Amino acid sequence: MLPEIDQALNKDIRTIQENGLRNLLSYLNAKSPYYKELFLSNGIDINSIHTLSDLERIPPTTKDDLQLRNWDFLCVNRNQIAEYCTTSGTLGNPVTIALTANDLDRLAYNEHQSFLTAGASSDDIFQFMLSLDRQFMAGIAYYSGVRRLGAGLVRVGPGNAAMQLDAINRFQPTILIAVPSFLISVIKTAKEKNINLNKTSVKKVICIGENIRDTDFAFNTLGKRIRDDWNIELYSTYASTEKQTAFTECSHGTGGHHIPELIIYEVLDENNKMVEPGLAGELVITTLAVEGMPLLRYRTGDVCSYHIEPCQCGRMTSRLSPIIGRRKHMIKYNGTTLYPQTIYNVLNIQEDIEDYAIVVTKNELGTDNLELVIAGDEKSLQQNLSKLLQSALRIAPAIRFTALAEVQQLQMRNAGRKPNKLIDLRS
Repeated sequence: MLPEIDQALNKDIRTIQENGLRNLLSYLNAKSPYYKELFLSNGIDINSIHTLSDLERIPPTTKDDLQLRNWDFLCVNRNQIAEYCTTSGTLGNPVTIALTANDLDRLAYNEHQSFLTAGASSDDIFQFMLSLDRQFMAGIAYYSGVRRLGAGLVRVGPGNAAMQLDAINRFQPTILIAVPSFLISVIKTAKEKNINLNKTSVKKVICIGENIRDTDFAFNTLGKRIRDDWNIELYSTYASTEKQTAFTECSHGTGGHHIPELIIYEVLDENNKMVEPGLAGELVITTLAVEGMPLLRYRTGDVCSYHIEPCQCGRMTSRLSPIIGRRKHMIKYNGTTLYPQTIYNVLNIQEDIEDYAIVVTKNELGTDNLELVIAGDEKSLQQNLSKLLQSALRIAPAIRFTALAEVQQLQMRNAGRKPNKLIDLRS
């Protein structure tokens, strides 16, 4: 049975969100050093902000603001902080997000709703192919959500495909939570060990950190490659530490469902105006019901579209498309504008590629240089890869073949929690 709010009419959802917004503004004005100063310096009377449309009168908050004045966003005393989490630092220095006990309960509620959206139940057993340490919010969110759902849990951790397969055999999980590109390693290892993945207990995977669909919601090359070898359900989910909220697909796979009681979102054009449904813009979020570090009109840097027609699953909530890219990651190479995801889509389908990294730098003219660092069968790839890239992307970047260890070292160059295939050295 769907939650009542998921079946509510748009006007009723809007009322819930506008009540939440007014409560948030009062809270920030009383508790947040950063936002109290923002309201004062911009002459904003919070009592005049009544509707979601009124939000555009408030200047957006940026990642730079959060990095430079991190602790000015804290709305509680330090002795009320129950958990310290940090961002991955993909777009600069990591940011700390402090959570109270109530925020942790909110996080558990968020993930519980996400799991229900993906069709999970208390009868499932989850296998975690991800980290629960290093201040990683997603790990604690998934853990708390599974506990709230009442399902079983196997915490294997990231990496080591052989260990993952052993755990699948021993514990019979029904749902995996994993970075989708890692599933390619699991599939390869299973083939080497003559394991038929389609005869295992696993029924679905909740995919994190990477796209498995194109903007038309069809599986992209990575999603297709997984499904070609493993007949399982794939569910995409989109979240970040700052949002403290996830957008998760249902079984119809037409975008990540909005949890309206937890977050307000806008999708803005270059003039900070809301785009029409289906058009791409930058996602800007406002968190609701957060105590420790709530955010108001926070620019995520992520480019996506939104969709408002009712979903076939019966939910009336709007949905976000797969992330097209990050504004700061947009590449202009030889007159062509592209996002890294378009390159990933080409490389992910090449079976002779073990792994890769995309290195972006600035040249002496101030334009972007692009190099693909690839571990794989150079002999089979050398002739066709450049032609394939030229055909698919209209560019022919430099390609350097190297050992797998170097590629993996590049991906972890900032000692992050997860591999990063984009090495952006332009700044």
